[in-house]
Amino acid sequence: MAGMRMPPEDSDLFPARPPPASDLISDDDRSVAADSWSIKSDYGSTMDDEQRHVDAAEVLSSCNFPAASDYSSDKDLPDASEVETSVLGSQGYWDAAYGEDLANFHEHGHVGETCFGVEVMEVLVTWTKNLCASMCPGPNMADDKSCKSESSDSHRELSSWSVLDIGTGNGLLLQELAKQGFTDLTGIDYSEGAIELARNIALRGGFSSIHFMVDDVLETKLERKFQLLMDKGTLDAIGLHPDGPIKRIMYWESVSNLVAPGGILVITSSNSTKDELLQEVDNFNQRRLGAQDIDQEKHSKPAVFRYLDHVQTYPNMVYGGAEGSRMATIAFICKSN
Repeated sequence: MAGMRMPPEDSDLFPARPPPASDLISDDDRSVAADSWSIKSDYGSTMDDEQRHVDAAEVLSSCNFPAASDYSSDKDLPDASEVETSVLGSQGYWDAAYGEDLANFHEHGHVGETCFGVEVMEVLVTWTKNLCASMCPGPNMADDKSCKSESSDSHRELSSWSVLDIGTGNGLLLQELAKQGFTDLTGIDYSEGAIELARNIALRGGFSSIHFMVDDVLETKLERKFQLLMDKGTLDAIGLHPDGPIKRIMYWESVSNLVAPGGILVITSSNSTKDELLQEVDNFNQRRLGAQDIDQEKHSKPAVFRYLDHVQTYPNMVYGGAEGSRMATIAFICKSN
């Protein structure tokens, strides 16, 4: 699940809702491709995931946080609460899409689409590299201290960062990060087709050291923590699920357990503004801090995210003759209160 795919040429700039599933997935090739990856339910069906779903639903029903639309926004777009559900929020869609991409790769050598486009990728990768090069990876990051290193040392410092790409899709983002000097790279996706495609593309490009594995961030089996988490459109897709609000709560709980203390979470979204993402993180922090009394009995501190930086501008994109930019990228640092 690499996030949102580029709209077709004849679409409006900001379509009110995606086309129906029947238009996106054919009755033949794509459904067969989907079946070939042994689709399970949209976000898994294990007891652990069902319990997390129940817990998140209880949290959502008990919360009285202000809606994102009550806050000022840095983009003149509908707020996240107005995003409608879509086939793009289902695992079936992504299994079929990546099954088709994998077939095209084997037949024609095509790597598939770049989520949000090549120009956005270039801006994101350069910005992320500069952000990480200015900081000390590891526990010292939590002390807000920067590394005052020479530019010649930045490549060496980037190699010490452990990176997890959530919803890696075809894995192209990790390849671009590898070109910048990152070496400890892992990509996860709940679609087997996406992981197979990513591995094939990486091998062809000479990036065999990148580790890819099938894993759903909402029910992750990963026990390792990473210093840098990248999300380029995955939270967007999760929000398009019929149970999007609940799934988003589950998302924040999960990523908070995947990022190391002092680590960084970088989220790129086309459905949420910078202010809306800030409010969503604030809501999560309040939930975590609300459990602090219980945690204090165990002498533990709840992890919280704090705003670190954001991409100031992105190149405009043209959809159906209309020009605009829907992108927001924001970095959060994981702190312990």
